Amino acid sequence: MKRILFFVSITILCTFGASAADESDLTVVSWGGVYTLSQQKAYGETWEKTTGKTIRWFEYNGGLGEIRAQVNSGKVTWDVVDVFPTDARTGCTEGLFEKIPRERFSPATDGTSITDDMMVSFPNDCVAPNILWSWVVFYDNTKFSGTQPQSIQDLFDLDKYPGGRAISVFPQANIEMALMADGVKPADVYSVMDTKEGIDRAFRKLDSIKQDLYFWSTGAEPIDLIESGKVVLATAYNGRVSDKIMTTGSPYTIIWDGQVLEAEWFAVIRGSKNRSDAIDFLVHATAPEQQAAQARWIPYGPMRRSALTIIADNEPWFNSGDPVMPHMPTRNEVMAGSLVANPVWWTTESGQEVAARYNDWVSSHSR
Repeated sequence: MKRILFFVSITILCTFGASAADESDLTVVSWGGVYTLSQQKAYGETWEKTTGKTIRWFEYNGGLGEIRAQVNSGKVTWDVVDVFPTDARTGCTEGLFEKIPRERFSPATDGTSITDDMMVSFPNDCVAPNILWSWVVFYDNTKFSGTQPQSIQDLFDLDKYPGGRAISVFPQANIEMALMADGVKPADVYSVMDTKEGIDRAFRKLDSIKQDLYFWSTGAEPIDLIESGKVVLATAYNGRVSDKIMTTGSPYTIIWDGQVLEAEWFAVIRGSKNRSDAIDFLVHATAPEQQAAQARWIPYGPMRRSALTIIADNEPWFNSGDPVMPHMPTRNEVMAGSLVANPVWWTTESGQEVAARYNDWVSSHSR
C-alpha cells in the first residue's frame, strides 16, 4: 500500500443553498469530490491567502439551466462556474457569461502569452482555462499472462483478450474510440463521422463486443466492474484510474493509445455581484504555478504548456509522493495517438442524431 500524505474531508454546499451565500464572498461552483478539492487547494487557498478574501464552494450537476434562471431573473448568486466545453460555447453565445479580458492573464515565465501557451485554443472570450481530462481504456494487469493489452484495438479484440468489456452510456468518446480502433487516424475521425458510412462503421465496431458488454454512467462504476471481475477491459475517466494507482497501489494499467481528451473551462456568470473578484480569481487560477499545483491533488492535465513543464521539472509532484507525469494525459509521449474531442460536432444535427442512435443501441444491449 502506498502512503497517502493527505487526508481531508470537505463540505460542498448544494445548489439549493447558493442563495444563502454572503454576497461579499466569492462563490465558485464546481463538481464536488476530489476534483473540487484539487481546485480548493491549488486555486482557492492560495487566492484567499493572497487577498484575505473568502471563497464559498458549491456543487452542481452541470448544464446551463440554473445559470439561465439566475441571469434571466436578475438574481445572480453564483460568480464563477466550472463548465463543460459545449456549455462554455453555448453560454457565451446566449450572453450568460461575462467577457474576460484576455490581456489580464499571466504570461509564462519566458514571456509567452497565455494564448500561445495553451494546449487547446480558447473557444471564445468568455472562458478561462482549467484542465484537460480524458477517456481512456484500462485493465488490471494481474489478470493477463503474456502480452498485455496496449492499444485501442485491444478493447475490441475478444479473441486475443477474451472477457467482458465496459463502456459508458454516453455516445461521446465511444464513437470516436470505435473508429480509431477500426484504423481511422485521430486527425481524420471527425471527417469520417461526418458521413453516414463512417457512423455505420463505428456502430459495426461497437457491435463486435456487444455480447460481452456492460455500461457505466458514473466514474466509480468501471473500477467496480474491473475489481469484480465482470469485465477485463473498460473505458474510464483517466483521473479516477490514476488516483487509484497512486493512492492505493491498485494494479491498473492505462492504455493511452486512442484516448479522447476533453477540456474543462471556467466562466464568470453575467450579472455577478463580485465580477472584479471573480476575474481576479481566474487570473490567479490560470497562472502556470496554480495550473501545475492542481495536478498535486488530481492527475488531470493543465491547459498551459508551461504548467506541464513546472510539473516535469519538479517530480515527484503528486501529494502521495509519486511522480505524476506518467499519468498526465497531455504529456508529449501520448499525444500522437490521442484525439482532442470536438464538442461542437456533438451539438450539430448530425451529432444529435448519432446520440439518439447510440442511446437506442445502449437500450437494446443493456443487461
